[in-house]
Amino acid sequence: MNYNHIACCVLLGFALISCNSKKYIKEIPYNFSSDSYVDSANGTKRNVNKQYSNVDDNVEKLSDDELRIKEKYSIIMEVMPKEVTNYKLYSYIDRWIGTPYKKQSLEEKKGVDCSYFVQSLYSDVYGETFQKTPDGIFRSKAIQLFTGRTFLKEGDILFFRYDKTHPISDVGIYLHNDRILACTATGLNIYDFNDEYFQLRYVASGRLKPKN
Repeated sequence: MNYNHIACCVLLGFALISCNSKKYIKEIPYNFSSDSYVDSANGTKRNVNKQYSNVDDNVEKLSDDELRIKEKYSIIMEVMPKEVTNYKLYSYIDRWIGTPYKKQSLEEKKGVDCSYFVQSLYSDVYGETFQKTPDGIFRSKAIQLFTGRTFLKEGDILFFRYDKTHPISDVGIYLHNDRILACTATGLNIYDFNDEYFQLRYVASGRLKPKN
């Protein structure tokens, strides 16, 4: 075998490829064109933008604080955010949550009596004035009394009895999903209405009568 001949052929072939490498590479048929990939990607992006760019996740045009309230209390009450709509009510409640119980007191974060709180809340949120005592609220001509739990709605006043000498001893407010706002020894907070503590003491509920 003539190795010199083979070597010359190899060198000649390399020289030919080197000299025409630009032309050779240009003429290679690409199976996966980057142009088609870019076009495909841009098309996907356009479709995504078209589908989602006009979606408004704040249709109600709520403030940051209202959005915070909606999210916070939907989680606490285990309901869908769309069920939390009375932002004035929950914003008012939010300021007082965790306030320790103190008889005949209404000092934010320092001490609160639930009947005093309900009187203040109803005046501020619903524009209705009650007496500051549980019995006084119970006897108000502005509310309609009922006992059925299935009728409860957000804002209804709950009446509790703790001892024989005080048939109406305390009040609370129904929210959603059996969650209520009430005072216990641990303070003003949101509790489960199904707890035995409340069930044994529940007397009736009251709802504001429609104003003429």
